[in-house]
Amino acid sequence: MTQKFNNVYIKDSYTIAGVYEKNGPLKDYFDFIYDKDLYYGCSTFEKAEEKMLSNSIAKLISKTKLIDSDIDYIISGDLQNQIAASDYATRDFNIPYIGIFSACATFGEGLALGANLIEGKRAKNIIVATSSHNMVSERQFRNPTEYGAPKKKTATFTATGAGSILLTNQKANIKVTSATIGITQDKGITDVNNMGAVMAIAAADTIERHLRDLKIKPDYYDLILTGDLGIYGKEILIDYLKEKNIDLSKNYDDCGLLLYDIKKQNVYAGASGPASSALTLSSYILKEMQNGKFKRILIVPTGAIFSPTRVFQKDSIPSIAHAISLEVIS
Repeated sequence: MTQKFNNVYIKDSYTIAGVYEKNGPLKDYFDFIYDKDLYYGCSTFEKAEEKMLSNSIAKLISKTKLIDSDIDYIISGDLQNQIAASDYATRDFNIPYIGIFSACATFGEGLALGANLIEGKRAKNIIVATSSHNMVSERQFRNPTEYGAPKKKTATFTATGAGSILLTNQKANIKVTSATIGITQDKGITDVNNMGAVMAIAAADTIERHLRDLKIKPDYYDLILTGDLGIYGKEILIDYLKEKNIDLSKNYDDCGLLLYDIKKQNVYAGASGPASSALTLSSYILKEMQNGKFKRILIVPTGAIFSPTRVFQKDSIPSIAHAISLEVIS
């Protein structure tokens, strides 16, 4: 079921990107880039991610000229075990915190949840945030980079950064118009180096239900954007929906392919991680909507919601995708 919203807007956003993202096509859109190293001035990569996330939230509050008491909730999640980056980052604020997890689709889940709370008049201002760190996620879900383990060309490259968006009930130029919550999908894939294939079916199901529920066609949107399917997942999604008479060939792209220069940067099939969709939406998409390039956007963050332990036990990998539609209203 797709939920429509009448009173939810995006007031502003703040993004922090890292070394690899500085060399990508969207570098000029980020609010801040830390390009010295991957430590962000901290002693560990885990603490670096926490600090990026905390700073992103703090800078957004300052940017919007608000204080902690003006914010009803922070909704955040990440890829660290027990969503540790969010748990630790939010202790810096005197704001009620809702911790969530949909893997790389976490930002979409947060936006949908926040929009529902505001639409239901349970909140006026909500910060939705997320982060990921290449060195943290690669070690946790694959192999430590120190191992030098070879990767398949289908593997993706975890983005390093943090993004925060302020949802509000106060009228602004960009309106959150609807959300379609994903249904968990599992087609029996066990390859952790082919996440695009794992998540493509979830994206397909959510997009199909979204279009059907609202009785619209893909060309209703100027751009339909998935989270981090990469080169191969993008192809699978297009082919799969084509069989269902849904043509995405004219107005579809993937955050994982926008964030990096695939031909010049050694990032395999493209970007992944919650920061992939958060950085792309909170910087490039929102700014180009303000500039008039896009009027209607459907962003579909995608996530492989698996446990490394279960994969070692030969289980397959489930996936999820949540769709959020945005529209310029003035």
